[in-house]
Amino acid sequence: MHVLDASRVVGVVADLLDATRAGVLDAENRTEQARQRELHEAQRKQPLLTLGQARANSERVDFTELPVPAFTGVRTVRPALAELRTMIDWQFFFLAWELKGKYPAILDRPVARELFDEGNALLDKIIEAGQLRAHGVYGFWPAHSHGDDIVLDDARSGVRFPMLRQQTAKPEGRANRCLADYVAPEGDHIGGFAVSIQGAEALAASFEADHDDYTSIMVKALADRLAEAFAEYIHLRARRDWFEPDAAPESVDLHAERFRGIRPALGYPASPDHSLKKELFDLLEAEKIGMGLTTSFAMTPAAGVSGLFFAHPDAKYFTVGRIGLDQTEDYARRRGMDRRAAESWLGPNLAYDPR
Repeated sequence: MHVLDASRVVGVVADLLDATRAGVLDAENRTEQARQRELHEAQRKQPLLTLGQARANSERVDFTELPVPAFTGVRTVRPALAELRTMIDWQFFFLAWELKGKYPAILDRPVARELFDEGNALLDKIIEAGQLRAHGVYGFWPAHSHGDDIVLDDARSGVRFPMLRQQTAKPEGRANRCLADYVAPEGDHIGGFAVSIQGAEALAASFEADHDDYTSIMVKALADRLAEAFAEYIHLRARRDWFEPDAAPESVDLHAERFRGIRPALGYPASPDHSLKKELFDLLEAEKIGMGLTTSFAMTPAAGVSGLFFAHPDAKYFTVGRIGLDQTEDYARRRGMDRRAAESWLGPNLAYDPR
């Protein structure tokens, strides 16, 4: 039996130790696995275009308006946790505890209300004692698109971000998207950011040392929510610096992403290569604010968020999905790595067996 989170283990083991419930659990698990196999096979059977055909069906974007940010280069940001607290999306706090439901309606459930109250009481103490700190950095650079690459025009950097394009066949009228589609061939800009909540590991470890695992987990859950709120905070600041100087959205609009522009994270659906974070972190000099990358390009500290800023009003989040061997080879060439290395980073997206 595979469970998604350690918090699920106790219930699963209890069912397995009961003769009747074990049979029911086994039957339900096999049914779910069969459903997942069918979904996986259906996705694999979707026809792929050649890379050339996919590029010919790229999104056509109007670049008549190219806003210029208030500055280029990098700036550091250290907001107060009390300010970030007001931007927390509590919906995901409950999901971290395997509680499903819409916030604030979920607070009608006693267990959710208790969790919420205890989380906020702990957050009060953390803020008062200054046990966690918010450190972030963001910046803008002149840039242009070249094919499926986003190229920085700052001669000092010489940086380019090769992007991947959707390659599955689309219905009539729908484009095969690539993030580079949202950057003009000349005279545009791109933004980037990295934010973190620092001190959570040490604080959580202190509770673990006292055998208080519940509070240790709560600290990490709160740090994650603050990091996501920090990303929302810095994105709003970037929009004001770039193309919406008077932006003053309601929290509900922020959480629903009802605003212009996107901030896709490198290593996630629209740009699935985690190794691109190295270029972003070097540009931002993220190590100066205490952030780093592991050998597999996970961010440290764990309560961190990073990504790129796109200003174009047509920019949308999307999933690259499956790609063919032709795109893998093309991406490896643009990325400056051999095909096998590219395949190791893009494994979940490969529409073929790399063996």
